[in-house]
Amino acid sequence: MSSSISLIPALESLVYSLVPASINDEPLKNELVGHCQEILTSRIGQSHEPDIGHLADLVKRQLLQSSPSGTTALKFTNLLSRLLDQPVLSKKHASIQFLQSLASSRQPSSSIPFLPSLAPPPPPRSSPLASPLEKPPVPLQPSGKSKAERLREYREQSGRPHLPEHLLLRDTLYLLQGISGKYVRLPSQSDGNQLEFMDNARYVISTPTKALIYRLSEVGYLYSRVDAFVRKREESSGVGMIEQSLCHHLQIKLTEYYRLIAVLESQMPPVETSGEGSVANLREQETGLTLRRLDVWINEWRLRMRMMSVCVEGARESQGGALVNLIHSYTDNGDPFIRKFTDQLLEEVSKPFFSTLHKWLFSGELYDPFNEFFVAMDPSLAHVQYMHPSSLTGNINQLAGDSFISPDQDDPRDRRGGLTIWQAKYRFQQDMLPMFVGEAFGRKILSTGKSLNFIRYSCHDSDWVVTREKMSNTGGSLKYSDISGLERSIDAAYSTASQRLFDVFIEKFKLLDHLSALKNYMMLGHGDFADQLMNALGSSLTRPANTLYRHNLTATLETAIRSSNAQSDPPDVLRRLDARMLEYSHGEIGWDVFTLEYKVDAPIDTVIHPDAMFKYLKLFNHLWQMKRIEGTLSRGWMRVAGGARTTFLRLPDLEPSWHGIRITMAEMIHFVKQVQAYCQLEVIECSWKVLVEFLNKREGDLDAMIDAHRTYLDRLVKKVLLLSPKAGREENVMHQVKGLFVTVLQFQDAVENFYNFCLTESTRRDQKLDSDRGLYTGPQDPNSSLDENLPRLLQPVNDYGSQFSEKVQSLVAALQTHPDLDCRFLGVRLNFSDYYRGKQQKEKEKERAETATPK
Repeated sequence: MSSSISLIPALESLVYSLVPASINDEPLKNELVGHCQEILTSRIGQSHEPDIGHLADLVKRQLLQSSPSGTTALKFTNLLSRLLDQPVLSKKHASIQFLQSLASSRQPSSSIPFLPSLAPPPPPRSSPLASPLEKPPVPLQPSGKSKAERLREYREQSGRPHLPEHLLLRDTLYLLQGISGKYVRLPSQSDGNQLEFMDNARYVISTPTKALIYRLSEVGYLYSRVDAFVRKREESSGVGMIEQSLCHHLQIKLTEYYRLIAVLESQMPPVETSGEGSVANLREQETGLTLRRLDVWINEWRLRMRMMSVCVEGARESQGGALVNLIHSYTDNGDPFIRKFTDQLLEEVSKPFFSTLHKWLFSGELYDPFNEFFVAMDPSLAHVQYMHPSSLTGNINQLAGDSFISPDQDDPRDRRGGLTIWQAKYRFQQDMLPMFVGEAFGRKILSTGKSLNFIRYSCHDSDWVVTREKMSNTGGSLKYSDISGLERSIDAAYSTASQRLFDVFIEKFKLLDHLSALKNYMMLGHGDFADQLMNALGSSLTRPANTLYRHNLTATLETAIRSSNAQSDPPDVLRRLDARMLEYSHGEIGWDVFTLEYKVDAPIDTVIHPDAMFKYLKLFNHLWQMKRIEGTLSRGWMRVAGGARTTFLRLPDLEPSWHGIRITMAEMIHFVKQVQAYCQLEVIECSWKVLVEFLNKREGDLDAMIDAHRTYLDRLVKKVLLLSPKAGREENVMHQVKGLFVTVLQFQDAVENFYNFCLTESTRRDQKLDSDRGLYTGPQDPNSSLDENLPRLLQPVNDYGSQFSEKVQSLVAALQTHPDLDCRFLGVRLNFSDYYRGKQQKEKEKERAETATPK
């Protein structure tokens, strides 16, 4: 009840507007408002059960009237049965009723097929049976005038009618072409985006018409922006190929737009005369083109112009692959029209990109004059040449650099190492990579082109043409519409190029032979060769470094090769092996500066680069020092063990001292043997097996090969040198091991002095026995008193032995807490059966006993 009361003021205002006489007639007003309330409260218009059968009969009758043959009615019956079987559409009755109403109100088609709804309807035909004297039927006139007619009459009476639509239509067509009209002008730069409507004393332009013109002028504004961009790019130089392709496609679209404007202009209503009478006649007749029909026809181009304008704005700040990315970002859109338009645009714009991609992917050539590709070349490395490291001279520090300079080169800037060429000549530009390619495939494309370029210009492989043909046969055409085919082509080209690169390195340049030579010589893998070299050079290396000469070292190296199994290695490997001295300072001996050197040249130096050679030299220096300690202990043990059967039997009072020396020396030999076994078996051989398995698989590219060798070498350096990852304490354990080496040498020197004293004492006792028998064998040394010299000689032996045990105990403690698991196992092997823990406890108990004993 309350809702009906609230509607009474609205109903009264409606009655007043429709029936002005009710304003002064209260009974009439109440009667009309009562009728309105009855209509509102009645059940008129409520839903009822739809009858599809009845509706189908009506449609069939209508179709039989238009086509008496009955084919269309039969076709409708089949379509209706299929529609009823579909569960997708819920309101089938309403849909069929809507289609029937559309068919009933459809106008006859125009003579121009491009714009079927713009032509006026043809005049009605007269019936052939009608009598010529019979008057035509007079159309029924409505009893009252509509509001629009009343409003038009009011404005005509007031003196300012609406501006005729055909005049505004002409100006609107001008606006669509970016041209100002007579009554509507484009905004100037100071007016912003506001159109300028010219004042006229006779006519006015309604607000809805202005809004419609504003809507249509958007297309002209976007057209002006696109056209200005295309013209500016045509006049300027240095425009990239992708941007040129974009301008070409935009120009094609603008040409289609010109055709549409021409067709629309042909549909303009003809104006034969001018004046008020002709204008009035034009107002009453039906025209072919109106502003609203123009808006319908231009709506699709409005979306196109918006997309083209967005691309134009993006092209001002982006180029190359970044511009392709900008356009590609609009493909993820729910509007099918935008997706289709963007796909067509990308198909044309990406052609220069795919042309560059094809040359790079299948030939290793980078043709990118405007820097639009996601692979860029460093201009400073465009024409550099490789320098072979075989001409190296100097010390280890010179090998730490990444480039080599030969003394006989005039311009060393034009010479670079193989690794520098491979890593720095071509670089990956993430911002230029199209999104439809992806970073993973982008990296593969970069690696494939680099591999082909490296095979051609660095490896000088004459069979690269066969490789290119094989790649071209496996890969299809590269285009945006076939992304899956593009991915297959990239994978096939990557596999073929990488396989060929592995074949070149392993079969042609014998990479495995060089790596094996580095393992056998620089890491002393040939045990007999290392022993022969140690025996031949041992006496020479004890002399000062300034007394050694390189030709003597080289001759000794050749002798060691001939007297060992190393002579069976390939001649190309042996000629690369050389012996030299590092730069030395005052006081250094040959052991401090001697090193072996293995020379590699291009393209092997890409994998075995100068940084890797520096690490090999560090490993050789450490293992060579360890080999020196092993040889020193071996010679010392043979002397001590042999003297126990000869010399020492004549000095039974010194036997306890020699027993302690043998125990300490056995402890040292155990230490050296365990460290050597750890380095050679657990580190070098295991790492070598992993590297060989990777190379035999031949998977990946040259970067993977370099990374595999770097990983292999880093593992060797880390584990052999016992490096720690803790900052500031990386080489603490290695320094402890080197300190143990020094202690062993000092211990051996002390034992040597004690051994010489024992020989002297044995000789003195023999002379005394001879003199007791009356034989004179020579003068006796008065300074060879045993009681005076024995403490002086045994003191350093005992001190160095104790120092060695203490240092080994601290080394074992450091290894037990080392982050690397293999280093921990080394500590377990050195402290087998907790030897040093028990020894430490015995020493503590001995100290307690000494402190507890009263003096």
